[in-house]
Parts: sequence; C-alpha cells; structure tokens
Amino acid sequence: MKKSSYIGLAIIIIIFAVIVVPKIFNRLTNNATVDSSRSIKPGFKALDFIKINGDPKKVPEFLFLNQDSIYVSNEDYLGKVYVAEFFFTTCPSICPIMNKNMKILNDAFGDQENFGIASFTIDPDNDTPSVLKKYAESYVGTEVSWNFLTGPKSSVYDLANKGFNIFAEINPAVAGGFEHQGYFALIDKKGFIRSRQDDYGNPIVYYFGLDQEDAEEQGVDMLLEDIDLLLNEY
Repeated sequence: MKKSSYIGLAIIIIIFAVIVVPKIFNRLTNNATVDSSRSIKPGFKALDFIKINGDPKKVPEFLFLNQDSIYVSNEDYLGKVYVAEFFFTTCPSICPIMNKNMKILNDAFGDQENFGIASFTIDPDNDTPSVLKKYAESYVGTEVSWNFLTGPKSSVYDLANKGFNIFAEINPAVAGGFEHQGYFALIDKKGFIRSRQDDYGNPIVYYFGLDQEDAEEQGVDMLLEDIDLLLNEY
C-alpha cells in the first residue's frame, strides 16, 4: 500500500473519532441508546387520553341492571377494554345503525375476556331488563360481553351528559322522543377514555357510530384498530 493511502485512511479514522464517537458517548451517558419506537410493540401507536383541566378523564362510577337483571358497575369493566354508547330500543333513526356497527366490534373481540361493550339506554321507563333482553337477542343472542344497561333516569342522564359528555335528552319534537349523539366512547383497562388523534394532532375524543359516505375511514374501522392497540397496551 502506498504511503498516501495510509495517510488517507488515518484521516478517515481521525474524522470518525472526532465526529461520531462523542455522539455515541452522549447517547450512552443520557440513556438514549434505545429509540422510543423500539420500546413498544411493532406497529403500536399510542392513543390520547381525554383530559379535563389537564387531568386524564376517567369514567365515573355507575351501577345499572343489565338485560339479565344483574347489576353491572364500572368496576366490572376494570381490566377490560370496552366501548360505550347511549341508545334506546325504540329508536327509529340512528340506533339501529350504531348497533349494527357495534355488532361488528363484538364479532371481532367478543370472545376475549378482556373486552366488553356497555350500551346505556336513555329510555329507562320503557327499556326494562326484559325489554333489553329481547333487544339484545336480536343482535348477539346470549353473548355476555355486551351489556345493555338500564337504571334511574337521573343517573343515566348524568352519566351521559356529565360522565361521558355525550349529549342526550328527552325531546318530544324529534323522532322517537329522545335526542342523542351517535358517538362511541373507547375506554382502556384502567377506566380512562382514550382516542386517536386527528390530522392536526388533536384527540378525536369520540368515534362516530354511524356510517359516513364521504369518510375515508369509518369510526368502526378506527375502533377495530384502536381496540386491538389497547388490548395489547398493558
């Protein structure tokens, strides 16, 4: 090897030592050798917490009867990822579409012990456990992972409007006599409401339970992905 080649190789080694080695040393001293993308499961993307005054919003306590006349509370859902909605059995408009989409979620995850669905009726005067039982059977038969829940009217409306911030009220002027939003809420295993971000980096908060003709991705499709993420989060 010619002398000039040795000199060139030596220059390359010196440049490497001056530029690269300090960066490696800094990463080691700052405990930054593992990129954040390597510390989570492949394909995982974190979902937002819904924050009120800076604090992650947790589903408040509730206690209602399900379609089998069994009391179900928020504590029964701890350790589970679940989807919540507000509906009523005689709804002539959006509820059948919402529950058609909810059934898609139940078909995908209903056989997993750490998944559940909570459907709260906003018409508890009519929707007794026996009425809910018949309604439930039209969607899922005797499936136990999907609870159709009823209770005192004041408790139901407090849970909807204050607990979840999903609007619901009695309104004789609209079809069916009740006005409510067609949203699904996604709750993680610790009881916190979660969601993905929109294109601007803001949480979408709730998933649209209806079909949207002009949407690139339906709410139920988002939920199929995001439920899977939360099931594997902890």
